[in-house]
Amino acid sequence: MRKVILNLAMTLDGFIEGPNGEIDWCIMDDDMNFDAFISSIDSIFYGRVSYDAWGNFQPGENISPAEKMMWQGIHSKKKFVFSSKNRKDEKATFIASDIDNKVAEIKQQEGKDIWLYGGASLIKTFINSGLIDIYKISVHPIALGSGKPLFENLKDRISLKLIKTDVFRSGVVQFTYEHFKRS
Repeated sequence: MRKVILNLAMTLDGFIEGPNGEIDWCIMDDDMNFDAFISSIDSIFYGRVSYDAWGNFQPGENISPAEKMMWQGIHSKKKFVFSSKNRKDEKATFIASDIDNKVAEIKQQEGKDIWLYGGASLIKTFINSGLIDIYKISVHPIALGSGKPLFENLKDRISLKLIKTDVFRSGVVQFTYEHFKRS
């Protein structure tokens, strides 16, 4: 069965965005091999705000060939947008209700794993519903002091098993955890 993977950057003090939504602190090093992650998925889950901002983002002409390839890889994936407002969009499938069952149906389909891109509200919904199978959390060597925390207002404790740790030359440390439910 396909897995839902939350792959995101987090500050040392636990924030996924600054107080005004800033993500300018994120580091992308070539030794992170983000292309391998993009190759391992074939679908992306977005919230509406994140989809509107990034789902069809076209970078400027002065980007590196690596960044151009990254965006081409991202835009080649099947896109699902979770939003209370359903709309027609030929580049994405909108899901307005029954999230748990829709996610279960998508996971049963043939294909590669699924990236839970976000935003913060959708990530919190998935965390509290137990819909994330793998947490890939890249802790960046910066503390913001405030912002949007990853784990906030949890319904229940989350049991995770560390399955891999990667340290990159920038000082970013990526922890990969598997979610498991205790009996």
